Amino acid sequence: MDDVAARARSLLGRMFHGHGVTLLITEVEAYGGVDDPASHAFTRTPRSEIMYGDPWHLYVYRSYGMHVCANVVTGPTDRAAAVLIRAGKIVEGVELARERRGTAPKDVALARGPGNLAKSLGLTLADLGAPLLVPGGVFLGAPPVEVPAVSAGPRVGVSRAADVAWRFWITGDRTVSAYRRSPRA
Repeated sequence: MDDVAARARSLLGRMFHGHGVTLLITEVEAYGGVDDPASHAFTRTPRSEIMYGDPWHLYVYRSYGMHVCANVVTGPTDRAAAVLIRAGKIVEGVELARERRGTAPKDVALARGPGNLAKSLGLTLADLGAPLLVPGGVFLGAPPVEVPAVSAGPRVGVSRAADVAWRFWITGDRTVSAYRRSPRA
């Protein structure tokens, strides 16, 4: 299960391109698939089926019925692991991200939190399965040349496996979201 944590950390500092907006990934959470009770793939369902597919594809889903969240399927296919992209810093397309967000308080908050991040990038359920290593509407840039300093802690809002320290963020980055423990944990 540590492979998904390593893959999650490796996404920090990478560029994520989505429909005219580019952000630098500053915060992620790892989900260990069939070995992780907090993962959507812990129990195989039609919604989680994409997680059992090839790595480096986009898994999007609705959270609380309204927010779209973006995940990178990391594999291996029999483990169904994925990484939730929690926050980022908009580096290109700030005006478009502002337009999509509406009344975002400050640029630093445009892509803070997974729902805000997906909205800023213009991601929808139609992006499900997008290949993330192929330049196009939605894709990941190359890994960063310089690896940032990384902090780790428990995942946000999960009720099961709540103390697993698989939330990673660029240390000191202002775009990182606040930690909120689930009241059901």
